[in-house]
Amino acid sequence: MATGMPIGYWLKLVDQLIDKQFAATLEEHGVTRRQWQLLNVLAQAPSSLAQLDAAVAPFLNPDGETSEEHLAELIESGWVIGSATEYSVTEQGEAAFVRLADVVSHNRDQLA
Repeated sequence: MATGMPIGYWLKLVDQLIDKQFAATLEEHGVTRRQWQLLNVLAQAPSSLAQLDAAVAPFLNPDGETSEEHLAELIESGWVIGSATEYSVTEQGEAAFVRLADVVSHNRDQLA
C-alpha cells in the first residue's frame, strides 16, 4: 500500500503518538512528563537546579524554560525537598517514583 508520504512523516507521527500516550499515562497519575523526568533524575541522586536543567535539557523548551517551575508542584506534594544548593526525593517521593516506574514500564511494554 503506497501512501506517498515520506518515511520521515511516519516516524514523526509515531513519535508524536508515543509522546501523547506517555503524557496521558503520567497525567492519569498526577504528574507531567517533565515532573516524571525530574523524579527519575532525583531518584538516582540529589541534584542542583543546574544539574537538573542539564539532565532534562532535551525536554525543556529552548526559550528559557527551567526545571524550577516543574519542581514547584513536586515540592508542594511532598515528593521533593529543596535547599539553597540541591533538591532530593523524600520517602513519599520515592514511593511515588516506584509506583510511577511500574506504570511507565507497563506503558513501554505496551508500546513495544
